[in-house]
Amino acid sequence: MSKVIVRFFAILGALSLAGMVIVLVAVIGVKGRVPSKTILEADLEKSFLEDVPDTPASRLMSTERQTLRDVVDAIDRGANDDRVVGMIARIGAAPMGMAQTQEIRDAVLRFRAHKKFAVAYSETFGEFGPGNGAYYLATAFDQIYLQPSGDVGLTGIIMESPFVKNTLGKLGMSFHGDHRYEYKAALNFYTETKYTAAHKEEMTAIMNSWFNQMKDGVCQARQIPPEKFQSIVDAGPYLGQEAVAAKLVDGVAYRDEVYGKVKQQAGKHAELLYLDKYLDRAGRLHDHGEKVALVYGVGAVTRGKSDFDPVEGSVTMGSDTVAGAIRAAADDKDVKAILFRVDSPGGSYVASDAIWREVVRARQAGKPVIVSMGNLAGSGGYFVAMAADKIVAQPGTITASIGVLGGKVLTSGFWDKVGLTWDEVHNGEKATMFTGTEDYTPAEWGRFEAWLDRVYVDFTGKVADGRKIPKEKVLEIAKGRIWSGEDAKNLGLVDELGGFDTALKLAKKAAGIAESDEVKLVVYPRQKGFLEALLQRNEADNSDKEAVGLALARVLQDVQPAARELKALGVAAKKDQEDVLKMPEMEVGR
Repeated sequence: MSKVIVRFFAILGALSLAGMVIVLVAVIGVKGRVPSKTILEADLEKSFLEDVPDTPASRLMSTERQTLRDVVDAIDRGANDDRVVGMIARIGAAPMGMAQTQEIRDAVLRFRAHKKFAVAYSETFGEFGPGNGAYYLATAFDQIYLQPSGDVGLTGIIMESPFVKNTLGKLGMSFHGDHRYEYKAALNFYTETKYTAAHKEEMTAIMNSWFNQMKDGVCQARQIPPEKFQSIVDAGPYLGQEAVAAKLVDGVAYRDEVYGKVKQQAGKHAELLYLDKYLDRAGRLHDHGEKVALVYGVGAVTRGKSDFDPVEGSVTMGSDTVAGAIRAAADDKDVKAILFRVDSPGGSYVASDAIWREVVRARQAGKPVIVSMGNLAGSGGYFVAMAADKIVAQPGTITASIGVLGGKVLTSGFWDKVGLTWDEVHNGEKATMFTGTEDYTPAEWGRFEAWLDRVYVDFTGKVADGRKIPKEKVLEIAKGRIWSGEDAKNLGLVDELGGFDTALKLAKKAAGIAESDEVKLVVYPRQKGFLEALLQRNEADNSDKEAVGLALARVLQDVQPAARELKALGVAAKKDQEDVLKMPEMEVGR
């Protein structure tokens, strides 16, 4: 007991000392300087978070990860900073989605438009693997250098999907459910062994849309005739000097040689500064002026609070958190518009509807709502967005999937194999409706089908109202089908193509703010500091797992890959009917 007391006071003393240091730093204002001649340095060979949930676990496990907004803001801030003369970025097998790639790519092109150089360096664009997405990102830079031993894995796009019907069969299990309608392909994971015709059609359309977007970007940047692009891809991958001969890169060089060229190009006394340090020292954009709220809706849509799963490393879009943030922004008289950033594969219908309602109420209160879509904004992710004044998506965003699905895995055969028996008593004709040990009765199936119809009618009706599209057309383009952002714009499901910057311009316009005027972008709900979040972990809106420590965080880094593999096989705990507005799983080789 005495050791516990001593440890408690030691921790208390350490926290007090840390607090004093923080206060001193705040008072003195020690943040470092931005050199008079700065070269921004970026590491784009990693994924970027959309948002860091306000929990101790997520803060601990995300300390070394930047958000996409941080990266884009730093590049845009540097574009308008006379102290910044250029940028160098390391690019490789960047595990980014297509829309995030395009978001950063657009920022680099805006940077270059200010007559500043941008150099990309890669050890390899795919080492015995595809490097299409990373190379596509690199072509936004005016120079590309490849390590002599590296390759350019420009080989085209493949999209793969797993199916577990036979796996379930071997285990004595099967899935019984239904969907609205044939393109709502997430159900096929359980019920098929390969693509159905509709599933293959929508996947092919997404693949071709992405391929053409990549072709347009690469050909324009590298001055390649578009008609030759297919043959160039078919001849890949390219080894070292082959990439130079094909004019895909500007030269082969090691890191030190590339950095030497960059410093020579920048001139004497130029200094390197990482993007995160530069943003911290120079200050973020949009920090003064009229107030615009920024609300994040990231991850699977669930009821309750937004959360972070430390095992999978994934986040959820909790309806209580997101709806509350929109409500608070709408109630704030100083907020002129709401920018709603959505990156979600969907999830709960009820939770999605709760968030949709707050978007509607915000607009009724006179607060324009502009949605900016990330990599994914489909099914429930589209549901929460469809009532906004304007929707902005990247050409590569996967969106729509206007449909619904549901069902259950029947497990009796599995229990027979392992010798486990069940028995039950029940009161109510439909009390067995949600158990996996019995199939639906005809009466239960009738109610289940009526429920699917109710959700689909509600979803499509709200799309028609929110997007001002005739219901007949909505019914034609819905059916659970996913579309690329580019195709969705042509169908009227989104309004503009672009990223944060495009959405913010639309928010200013909707709020009657001049395009040249500055605005203050404020995140809702207010983000707590790590210590504040930790001290509040026992409150009703936090779970016990939020108290994980650094040691556990290190262990979870090893656990997460295994957890994700289990999830891919459908072995994951979740609430009943949680994923009725969910998009299909897919593996993309880019």
